Amino acid sequence: MLSLVRSAAVAGQRSTILSRVATSTFINNQQSRSYVSKKKKKAAAREDPDALDMQEAVRVLKAFEVGEPSHQIEAHIQCKIEKSTPIIRGSLVLPRSIKQEATILVFATGKHADEARAAGAHYVGGQELIEQVQNGEIKFDKCISTPAMFPAVTKIARVLGPKGLMPTVKKGTVTEDIANIVRTSKSSFDFKADKHGVLHTGIGKVSFDAADLEANLKAILEELRVFGKSHNLKGFIQKVYVSSTRGPGIAVAGGSAM
Repeated sequence: MLSLVRSAAVAGQRSTILSRVATSTFINNQQSRSYVSKKKKKAAAREDPDALDMQEAVRVLKAFEVGEPSHQIEAHIQCKIEKSTPIIRGSLVLPRSIKQEATILVFATGKHADEARAAGAHYVGGQELIEQVQNGEIKFDKCISTPAMFPAVTKIARVLGPKGLMPTVKKGTVTEDIANIVRTSKSSFDFKADKHGVLHTGIGKVSFDAADLEANLKAILEELRVFGKSHNLKGFIQKVYVSSTRGPGIAVAGGSAM
């Protein structure tokens, strides 16, 4: 009889323990679901209620630009920055080019000068070219130098630097591989954000197909993500808007994840 009582007591304890475990698991699951739900609600709250998908946004902007195929479609991208974050900038080759070929200037002599001319550089030279640049006689979009010429080029850093034209090893514009860099630079697209971490940049013309505009935007966003990862910035791209010369600014739905 005593044995039966003990067995019943053990069974009752096991039942109580299992019940507590089940209750605890249920509560944890509910808390987890609540947490996920809150995250989704927060994400939804951050999304502009008037946001449109990229294709629809382009359609609206084109309606504002009827008869103006050469007007520009622009992207405005808010990025997450910290006090230590350097100015956001980058360079890439867009899927669909949006501007005329860049005017390239190369500081080089001898065989490197010949290679630069053959690759399509518009201005090539040594000391005499440095003097022309210093005097403001030449206008150009990009500047490249050989390592041999670089010490002389630093003498006009005050002229080139403020315009973002000073060649550097870090940017790959001080190099022996002149021909390749000239060809790449002619078709590359440069961008630079303002001090608040907002990038304002053209992504194409009104005459472009919506698919081309979207492809250009995605390429720029991917380059921005590379910048964000290199500086350990999570959730780097926060908001994306598009606009046109005469059109409104339109929030792009899911723009940060494009």
